[in-house]
Amino acid sequence: MLIKPLAWMNSSGQVVRGVLDYFKLAPSAALVVHDDLDLPPGAARLKSGGGHGGHNGLRDVIRHCGPDFQRLRIGVGHPGDKDRVTPYVLTKPTAAESKAIEEAMQDALQAFDTLYIKGMQPAMTQLHTEPSE
Repeated sequence: MLIKPLAWMNSSGQVVRGVLDYFKLAPSAALVVHDDLDLPPGAARLKSGGGHGGHNGLRDVIRHCGPDFQRLRIGVGHPGDKDRVTPYVLTKPTAAESKAIEEAMQDALQAFDTLYIKGMQPAMTQLHTEPSE
């Protein structure tokens, strides 16, 4: 099931908690997809648990659900200066960045079957391994 909260990103934790409670699921059953400044555009990485890394949406999910959920991190790059982060994440990516982000999401979708059939580690290996030339 795919859920896209209609709440502000910074308030998405309550929505995630509500869905988990409604379906009687543990937070570890959730896969939260989010942008990640620490990854370049076009990178996609799976991760289990962890902190919020300054991401306000993740901060709210952790506040409502705890840190033990799965994450799909989609790289958006970093503006190079911490004072430019807020305007950067609120600005539309360039055409090249958008294309790279779309390709990263397609790569991640291909790893979903592996994730739910074989588990996180095989899916991480599949997604994080560069194809051989």
